[in-house]
Amino acid sequence: MFEFVFQGESALTLDGKGRVTVPARFRDALAALCAGQMTLTKHPTRCLMLFPRPAWVEFRGKLMQLPMDSEGWRRIYLGSAMDVDIDAGSRVLLSPELRQWAGLDKELMLVGMGNRMEIWDRKRYDAQEDVTLSQPMPDGLRSMVF
Repeated sequence: MFEFVFQGESALTLDGKGRVTVPARFRDALAALCAGQMTLTKHPTRCLMLFPRPAWVEFRGKLMQLPMDSEGWRRIYLGSAMDVDIDAGSRVLLSPELRQWAGLDKELMLVGMGNRMEIWDRKRYDAQEDVTLSQPMPDGLRSMVF
């Protein structure tokens, strides 16, 4: 079971070779959790999900148990998954195919989402956040005590 919780936003810049630098606040946890071994895949909102390998293995196991009518979704997640390693410069390479699919330009956002992180094009992230904030708050959140 995966226990570290990724949270918070980090503005990132995609370098000329298609790499992003992992924020310093996550490096020690990633070294301990997965020795820098990560898996990158698509998310239906056209961002990328970056999983530490143990969290990916858990997610992948759940995908493999889905019924046949979920085959198209399984294909999106598994068919686009790429194993990546954090290099000596604390960077992760994003493949050209995944960068293109997610519409990633130079300015990115890395968003902690619990057991994984999301990588967004900065403009797309801001637009998605505006859409979310323009909608009514779900009942489950509205009734939470802060």
